[in-house]
Amino acid sequence: MMTINLTLSILLYAVAIGLLLKQWLTHAKELNNYPLYIAVTAVTFHALFLYSSIFTPAGIDIGFFSALTFTAWLMATLLVVASFSLPISCLGLLVYPFALISLILRAISEQQHLLTDQLAPGLQTHILFSLLAYSLLSIAVAQALLLYIQDKYLHNKHPSGFLHSLPSLEAMETLLFRLIGLGVIALSISLLTGFIYLDDMFAQHLVHKTILSIIAWSVFVILLWGHYKFGWRGKIAIKWSMSGFTLLMLAYFGSKFVIELVLQQ
Repeated sequence: MMTINLTLSILLYAVAIGLLLKQWLTHAKELNNYPLYIAVTAVTFHALFLYSSIFTPAGIDIGFFSALTFTAWLMATLLVVASFSLPISCLGLLVYPFALISLILRAISEQQHLLTDQLAPGLQTHILFSLLAYSLLSIAVAQALLLYIQDKYLHNKHPSGFLHSLPSLEAMETLLFRLIGLGVIALSISLLTGFIYLDDMFAQHLVHKTILSIIAWSVFVILLWGHYKFGWRGKIAIKWSMSGFTLLMLAYFGSKFVIELVLQQ
């Protein structure tokens, strides 16, 4: 069943991507919901695969590729849910390929990092909000990239039908900063619970993650402050979003990659 769930989720993500690409390339002025319905099924099989692959008889697998796949699933799920009320389904062109690739990498990798002891509720909260923050801010960066493309096409006076279907630049920017705001709240809770429930957030194996996460949090907070105080938007918002996102990814997946795959600890 695990192989079936994996195969179906990969195929369904590929179909959703193909349908979105077709709408993009044909300059569709009205977007249908077929890619969204396909994506709903994809994230469902993705969740079933995650459950059977992470919760093993030997313990819970929190290895690099399992964490990557879980984060990709959370991003895709948040996007799918939000797409029913917000016009952001086109972000699937960035999110769904990431989910598909993460599944393939998890399937071909034998790397595991098994956790045999039961996590305390406080640590579970820390991990959950960490992954939620990464997912929300990743979607925010995807939104920033789409905003950049939309702004570039409109200024060059070559807007495609696909971009005409999107909300105004002002509405897209409002959505961007809402996503960043939610991501900052989740990241704040993650850092707070980490300081409360972890023995030492500045221990040797955590110091890089902690420092980079704090810097990333500062970058996003400064961006939000600059937006509401000075009206920062456009290229400034995109640059700050990309900077904060890069720091955040280095904090978690960068350190996890080095420790587990390079140093094999």
